[in-house]
This record gives sequence, structure tokens and C-alpha cells, in this order.
Amino acid sequence: MEHLIQHFRKDEQPFIEQVIGWQREVEDRYAPKLTDFLDPRQRFIVQSIIQQSEDLQVFTEGVFEEAERKRMLIAPSYLQPEESDFQIEVYSLSYPSKFVQLRHPDVLGALLSIGLDRGKFGDIRLSENTVQFALATEIADYVRANLSGIGKVKVHAEVVNPDTPYILNEEQWSESSHTVSSMRLDVVLATITNISRQKSQSLIQAGKVKVNWTVREAVAFELQEGDIISARGYGRMKVIMTEGRTKKDKIRLQVGRLEQKV
Repeated sequence: MEHLIQHFRKDEQPFIEQVIGWQREVEDRYAPKLTDFLDPRQRFIVQSIIQQSEDLQVFTEGVFEEAERKRMLIAPSYLQPEESDFQIEVYSLSYPSKFVQLRHPDVLGALLSIGLDRGKFGDIRLSENTVQFALATEIADYVRANLSGIGKVKVHAEVVNPDTPYILNEEQWSESSHTVSSMRLDVVLATITNISRQKSQSLIQAGKVKVNWTVREAVAFELQEGDIISARGYGRMKVIMTEGRTKKDKIRLQVGRLEQKV
């Protein structure tokens, strides 16, 4: 296990220890463990650790097609889970959509403001006048009782009818190549977004940049292949791979950038 852990960043250690605890719990009780909603980086860590055991397996479910956040079921090898084992419900919001338009940050902020941990709800999907979000069944009653407004807008949360189609992901990735002098966060961000290094550093130091869903305020933070960068106002980017160095010793990067359909 030690050789595996050394491949992860030091600040990921607490989550790694939590996953090892889940692993031991499943092995000792020989019963499945259901996690909260995890982001892709967290799921990668879980998968990397659990696959070291021949007696355990991991299943994921986020309900939505191409869901970003999913619950995981760590289970003994005998188990074949059903969808109900993941305990996820999809809710929609009723609100005066003719007079107001809700945005993703509005819904996210409202759910957090009623005291929910981010791990208790999954993806939030919006389409025209419709809002849907995945919710852990164990806190559904609490959300129905407490989510009554978003800003000055009155809302009502109700479970989505099984016959109602879920909102599809409207996002697309485009790929491009860049050369950078280093893998520092400020350097890569400035290059991809075509902004000044100073502007890039200001965004990072203001807490407006995340790497793998974690806020990073150190401009010299070293990026690695597979890292997801999101900068407020500039969207989301992914370091797909490094492709060696140029004659001037610059690093060639293959980068993906998320584009949202309008």
C-alpha cells in the first residue's frame, strides 16, 4: 500500500486514510459500504486503493448520464448491487420560471446554505426552465423541509417522476496543444486562458482557482497529467498529457477545455 500512496499528493493523505478505513470496514464486516457523492479525483483514489484487494470490488452510480459526482459502493466480491442500493433520488425545483432564471451557482449555494455537505448531493442539471439535482436519499426529507428559497425566489423541491427524462449533459470538450516553461499552476493557467501571468496569480491568490475540485491558492502549485483546473470566469480545463520538451526546453502540453453549449 505504501508504494501506492506515494503517487498521490500529500494533502490527499486524509482522504486516502479514510478510504483505507472503508476498506477495512468492508473486509471486517463482509458487508458493503456506501460512500457520499465523490468527485472524479476522489473516485480515482478509491478505485486505486480498493483494486489492490482481490476480495473487494467497487461500483459507481450518479443517476444522470455522464454524471460528474457519483456515489460508490465498496463491496465484497459476491455482491451484485441494484440501483436502489445507491440510495439516490432525483429532485426538481418548482419556481416562477417565467420571471426568473436560476443558474448553477444559485442552486449550489442554496443547497449548501441549508447546511448540506457537498457530498450529500450529486450533479445539478439545468435546462431552460427546469432544474434537477441528485440527492442522497437519507437527507431528502430534510431538503424538502428546508429548501424554500433561492435568493429572493421561492422554490419547492419535489422528487422527479420516474417517467420524466433526466436533463442531459450539454458540455463538450475541445483539445489544443500549448508549450509552457513549467508546470506551475499560474504558468499553465495563464497560457491556456491567454491571460497575463499577473492576472493568473491574482485569480489563484483570491481563491478563485481549483485543481481537482480543491481550491489552490499557491501560484507555484505543481500540476500533473490528469489534473482538472477550474477558474472562476474562465471555465474548466484538463491537463491531458505532457508530450516531451521543445528544443528550447519548454514543456509540450495537450490540454482539454470545457465548452458549454449555448
